[in-house]
Amino acid sequence: MPATINTPLTLPSALTFPNRLVKAAMTEGLADARNRVTEAHLTLYRRWAEGGAGGLITGNVQIDRHHLERVGNVVIDASTGDDELDGLSRWAEAAKSRGAAFIMQVSHAGRQTPKLVNPRPAAPSPVALGLPGGQFGEPRAMTRDEIRNVVEGFGRATTLAKRAGFDGVQVHAAHGYLLSSFLSPLANRREDDWGGPLENRARLLVDCVREAKVQGGPGFSISVKLNSADFQKGGFSHEDCLAVIDILNGLGVDFVEISGGNYEQPRMMDMEGLEPSFEAPGRASTREREAYFLSYAKSVQARASMPLMVTGGFRTLKGMNAALDAGEADLIGMGRPLCVDTATPARLLAGEIETADRWEAQLRIGPGLFGPNSPIKLIKALNGFGAQGWYYEQLRMLAAGKAPNPKLGVLKAFITHQKRETDTAKAWRAAMP
Repeated sequence: MPATINTPLTLPSALTFPNRLVKAAMTEGLADARNRVTEAHLTLYRRWAEGGAGGLITGNVQIDRHHLERVGNVVIDASTGDDELDGLSRWAEAAKSRGAAFIMQVSHAGRQTPKLVNPRPAAPSPVALGLPGGQFGEPRAMTRDEIRNVVEGFGRATTLAKRAGFDGVQVHAAHGYLLSSFLSPLANRREDDWGGPLENRARLLVDCVREAKVQGGPGFSISVKLNSADFQKGGFSHEDCLAVIDILNGLGVDFVEISGGNYEQPRMMDMEGLEPSFEAPGRASTREREAYFLSYAKSVQARASMPLMVTGGFRTLKGMNAALDAGEADLIGMGRPLCVDTATPARLLAGEIETADRWEAQLRIGPGLFGPNSPIKLIKALNGFGAQGWYYEQLRMLAAGKAPNPKLGVLKAFITHQKRETDTAKAWRAAMP
């Protein structure tokens, strides 16, 4: 029988997804000033659980509170005590309340740590991000001991995730964060055991996966999020991705999620609310045009011995089922549609809708010159970051138990979000020892 979004999937670990739709990781920014789980997490994930997805993956849970993707991240590090286990357990209970599998995404932000968090973030090499605006500090090369501490950090997070009742962890090695930057020859210019040939650049990822598997033990799912490519000349290429898949095949990874890009090339963010700007190899089918990374995932699928999750751009029931039936994906990751309509998975599974909403009309400052394709870089950037802030504000409303507001203006959302992030940062700094 051909697979559809309604078909259950049992992973090699024996964890079962009751259907093929998975809420992909999206940063929540809902932790308190000490980076702990809050009631807002419980409300948000309970609503997503009620939405019918077969699996839910958290946003970034960081292993180092000095290296955050944003100040509202949940953190599990050496200072995390058993008193915080209750919050993590309640989070797992809320997310699993309707039968979904629940997976913690574990990460270290590396050089993509905002300057307000750390002006000298740790990185494989002292290679700064090529971004204007001064939001990120000058990175410094990590010592061997710091690299070993990262491995221990992924193991520590896995231990607590298992104790708290999570079904697995996802090792985040995509989007330019620390493990991803180690994989990139542009960001990693080391000349020791962690630099140079791909085997060395992949060493930290391999060590983190192995440590997570040891701490998780049999029956606990360990997955990896990996870029199909960084889309930067001289960076982590698709050929590199395939070589890493070959390595992961021998590690017993439960599944791999394919994405792409980083902060310098944010292909994973769909910043403009448009189709991807890169061309898929060969003539793209309808489902390839719909899903940003599907054409790359097809070649990964040919090499991978584990199931594959593809995230980014899937919107139609037809496109999802076609990808599953063709064996191009085993799990369908969904993100932004669930920021407004949390019941999207259930509605797709029941055949009540054929297409998930995009809300594109709301995600622009204005028409023409003031739209997302404006030739004015500042306007184009405001549209992109405004759209990002728009989704963040929708999540805030959901987490507060309120109805989302699809009519919220993108400029207002951008201003509100920026002020909120600034206030959150002040509270975080005041609470830091």
